[in-house]
Amino acid sequence: MTQQLVIDGRDMQPPEPLEQTLAALDTLPPDGEIVLLLYCQPQPLYQILRRNGYSWKESMLADGTNEIRIRKS
Repeated sequence: MTQQLVIDGRDMQPPEPLEQTLAALDTLPPDGEIVLLLYCQPQPLYQILRRNGYSWKESMLADGTNEIRIRKS
């Protein structure tokens, strides 16, 4: 069963969503997933994920939220 951690960064001020996501990556189990909710596309995060072997999928929700699902590659 996949463990899922949701980080709702929609009401956070930068860089708090990035910091919380990076901290969560350190504890992400091999079958785990982080779901990050934002109103933007976090380009700095994507660069970090790419460099460190993570994959992600984005989808835009009806309310304009960018849902980013992050897993270990």
